[in-house]
Amino acid sequence: MTETTPADWSQATARARAWFESLRDQICAAFEAIEREAGSDACFAYTPWQRDANEGEGGGGVQGLMKGKVFEKVGVNVSTVGGAFSPDFAHTINGADAQNPGFTATGISLVAHMANPHVPAVHMNTRFLTTRKAWFGGGGDLNPPIPYAEDTADFHAAYKAACDAHDPEYYPRFKAWADDYFYIPHRKVHRGVGGIFYDHLECPDMAAFEANFAFTRAVGQAFLDVYPRLVRRRMAQDWTAADKAQQLAWRGRYAEFNLVYDRGTLFGLKTGGNIDAILMSLPPEATWA
Repeated sequence: MTETTPADWSQATARARAWFESLRDQICAAFEAIEREAGSDACFAYTPWQRDANEGEGGGGVQGLMKGKVFEKVGVNVSTVGGAFSPDFAHTINGADAQNPGFTATGISLVAHMANPHVPAVHMNTRFLTTRKAWFGGGGDLNPPIPYAEDTADFHAAYKAACDAHDPEYYPRFKAWADDYFYIPHRKVHRGVGGIFYDHLECPDMAAFEANFAFTRAVGQAFLDVYPRLVRRRMAQDWTAADKAQQLAWRGRYAEFNLVYDRGTLFGLKTGGNIDAILMSLPPEATWA
């Protein structure tokens, strides 16, 4: 077996980054097309950012944000960063510790909050990290303020098909992982109707990288295929003041999860990420009783 070198992992990170950027471009184009169909000229504004040089860390990213007629607020961010974890945070990361805090990370993160309460909000992200180990993680989950069984079934079917094409054990395992992860303990409710979530899909060698990279691309493509269909299905549906109130209350719970439990939020804050990009997941408006 040929030993995997640091140069191999550098090239792997570059390939993953290129895919995440390509997926961002495809998703943003699809979302802008929906806005055109609704008679809106809304489009994404892109804001590049770099990590604070005082931290001695490298990398940065681009925050993409659109506020439109259909998408009340949608963020699609890609970042690629590297450096060293702080000693107190390193031990929480796969393959890192205080003596070996170095890392690279590249990924895409998306959250869409919709104007119409009948259109489900959604979250999706995929990422590739290297420490002393290398692995992929990610997934997607549907977060409807007003759930529809048809939408839930179609969303899960898309991810099941993506999983089954790579490993028949993936979907039941990653669905259960999403159900467990996207849960708000202090409310004793799930954040939405689930999807898939996976982490530490490890790449001990380049053969494993290729297999896991192919699966991660399939996860991104599944999202791109299914979510715009769900938006078009519901975006012209009439809604009432009661529907909007239900949406705003649900958004409060979404915000609670992202600020208290979400790993991605914590990772971004602990590694010197862009605050606006990290917190783009928060809804534009929410209520609490």
